Amino acid sequence: MNLHTKQIAAMSVALTLLLSMIGCTGSSPQATKNEEEKQIKKTQQLAIKDIQQDQRIVSNEAQQLVSQPMPSQQFSRHKMAQPMNIMPIPHPTPTTSEKYQQLDENGVKQVSNAPLSTFSIDVDTGSYANVRRFIDQGQLPPKGAVRVEEMLNYFDYHQLAPQNNTQPFSVNTELMTAPWNSDRQLLKIGLKGYDVPKDQLGNANLVFLLDVSGSMNSARKLPLLKQSLKMLTKQLDADDRVSIVVYAGAAGMVLKPTPGNEYSTISNALNKLSAGGSTNGAQGIELAYNLASENFIKDGINRVILATDGDFNVGLNNVEQLKEFVKQKRKQGIALTTLGFGQGNYNDHLMEQIADVGNGNYAYIDNINEARKVLVDELSSTLNTIAHDVKIQVEFNPNLVSEYRLIGYENRALANEDFNNDKVDAGEIGAGHQVTALYELTLNNAQQSTVDTLKYQTPQISTNSSLSEIAQIKLRYKLPNQQQSKLISQVVNKDQLNTSPSQHFKFASAVAAFSQSLRGTKYLKDYSIDDMIILAQENKGQDNFGYRSEFIQMLRSAKDLETQLTTTKDLSSSVQIIN
Repeated sequence: MNLHTKQIAAMSVALTLLLSMIGCTGSSPQATKNEEEKQIKKTQQLAIKDIQQDQRIVSNEAQQLVSQPMPSQQFSRHKMAQPMNIMPIPHPTPTTSEKYQQLDENGVKQVSNAPLSTFSIDVDTGSYANVRRFIDQGQLPPKGAVRVEEMLNYFDYHQLAPQNNTQPFSVNTELMTAPWNSDRQLLKIGLKGYDVPKDQLGNANLVFLLDVSGSMNSARKLPLLKQSLKMLTKQLDADDRVSIVVYAGAAGMVLKPTPGNEYSTISNALNKLSAGGSTNGAQGIELAYNLASENFIKDGINRVILATDGDFNVGLNNVEQLKEFVKQKRKQGIALTTLGFGQGNYNDHLMEQIADVGNGNYAYIDNINEARKVLVDELSSTLNTIAHDVKIQVEFNPNLVSEYRLIGYENRALANEDFNNDKVDAGEIGAGHQVTALYELTLNNAQQSTVDTLKYQTPQISTNSSLSEIAQIKLRYKLPNQQQSKLISQVVNKDQLNTSPSQHFKFASAVAAFSQSLRGTKYLKDYSIDDMIILAQENKGQDNFGYRSEFIQMLRSAKDLETQLTTTKDLSSSVQIIN
């Protein structure tokens, strides 16, 4: 009830009392008049007290509004209302100590200046699951958490696989107009590894290195970790071996090498684990590798599987020493897979780094379905490496291409001279694994280039093929246990532009667009999330496990989050304040 309403109510009470007293019988006129005056005076005093109380409330509300401004439409009619500028709300970042590598997006390069593009392949998928975790919790991810290549490689694009293992993987290429810029073309380079059935993987020597420090005391950390590894061990047999090493304040072996078919023994050892204490990751890794070395299986799978939230309580120098230690162990044939869990103190950067130097792969497990995807459905590619030190070098033809931009792979760039140097480490491909890379191209007949044409650099046409070939793709790789690389070379012909792109290529372009938008790219022009949703829906295709449908739902959720941010910014810009 506002101030004006209470005044009217008080007056109504006084009038009602007056009328009632006038109508009373059995009292003298003088007595009646005296009583009326007393009642009216009392009523007036009560009304004055109410009015004074309301004045105090209004004064307090005004003071609160100074410190807590509200939208102007609620106060614009107040005589004291004056405009006040509010700073825009920035892109949300997690209020945590999570660690991500900050990388600048690859820029546009002129073919006349830099015709070669060289990078190491990457098969990690951790970024996708981590981004999904942020969006599921109602928050856009920090830019550093988004790696386009890991978002792309999360999906199966049904690329043609090699028929046998004489050449461990095939090379597939496609060309199409970029959905976000009709004046640009997209080149897709897809690698598909030779698929080895699970029953032909060979014997495995697996050491589970598990973080049981206090930071793992969360439902999405240690309990999910246990469930995930139980799913993996159910697929092992008597010729496989599993050991378990844990680390917190100190490291120790909680399960000696045990046959893989002894599921109950392994499961019981996992069940007994509990979280507590500080983190000494370096000590645990050393013990795990020593155990793997002692039980090494020649021509088998020898791998340490590190499962943690990445919260290593070690300094930078120790991290570098840790990476060097892992690098030396990979030369002995022991690989490292990292599985990330949890949030709040998650160290994404470290998890990716040590997996890279350990000739392994990195995945983020945010739920039990992701554990099944990585450790059951994709077990062969997770554990069995069929080619290592895989590098790609693309040479663009200046007679047809004026500019190019590699989308993603910022932390996988190699110097051009490193391509032929077999001492330079690169990425690994697992059995049945696929790798996808996208380039955005500006052809010479494009209406507008990003960079002006150079005056003194004229392309030299040397052969007739220079008029039909857009690029030459070269790949180098080493077979397991070999130190000398092999070479594959393949040409991208401009006739591919006349071929209708596959649904898989179009869906991949939607994933690439969304990933770039999350990083705040400047290359998508006015291409919106609504456009991405339509593109992904129209090209979802066969979706046996529902991953593509889930991606479309993630797009919708991201759109809602962006809409909320825009609405909040609009409201904050129109706030007014009472002086």
